[in-house]
Amino acid sequence: SCCVDYEQSAPTFDERYELNPLDGVAQALLGLVADLDAQSVLEIGCGTGHWLAQLTSGDCRVFGLDFSPAMLRQARRRNESCRLMRGRAGQLPLLSTSFDLVFCVAAIHQFERQGEFVHEGCRLLRPGGALAVVGMDVRSPLHDWYIHDYFETTLRDDLERYPTREDLTDWAAGAGFSRIEFRAVERILDRHVGREVLEAPFLRKRSCSQLAALTDEAYEEGLRRIEAAVAEADEVGEEIVFVTDLQLMMLVCRVGEED
Repeated sequence: SCCVDYEQSAPTFDERYELNPLDGVAQALLGLVADLDAQSVLEIGCGTGHWLAQLTSGDCRVFGLDFSPAMLRQARRRNESCRLMRGRAGQLPLLSTSFDLVFCVAAIHQFERQGEFVHEGCRLLRPGGALAVVGMDVRSPLHDWYIHDYFETTLRDDLERYPTREDLTDWAAGAGFSRIEFRAVERILDRHVGREVLEAPFLRKRSCSQLAALTDEAYEEGLRRIEAAVAEADEVGEEIVFVTDLQLMMLVCRVGEED
């Protein structure tokens, strides 16, 4: 089951960005803000406010919504100019046509009602505004991640949690968006040879939602599998490489301009 305790993860959540700042995502968001000449921006599932902090330098008003009180506390410490609210993605306590850009990054797979979130995004946007959804493309032919290989259920759970492009396109069209496109915004490449993988920061249990959602037993079992694979390679004098090759896509859908 994929239930992540963000109350516990909140204090250390941003360590992932120190290791991997995802500059491509930041550039894509800043580019959208500029293209739209956005005056007001809302992030759904804003977590600790990492992405909002990148958008607060201009003169646009920035809003964030998250369900986790601990995450919002972290976001408040970081962004005093940000307006932060607690709420769920499918039922947003906000007025229609309030924003020029609504976005979420690496969060839609945690939303219970993903289709409703897309519809809500459309409701909140002004004419000419855009919804942007950034997430891992787990079905990409390039996708290769040792976490999925060694930790049982993580790939199956991700295929259930992450919407397909077809799902996203259908929801966006059904919500009334006019222009719908997918862009590649980031590729995360990493490799660890042999035993060094056991020191990898992204192998810590709270480093990603895939591991954080596992029971302690399932997590330890995955570590044992990795250790066994390393020992087996050592025994026959071979080099074993643990690969991370993840594609992050951004769905951008626009609301038509008023005539």
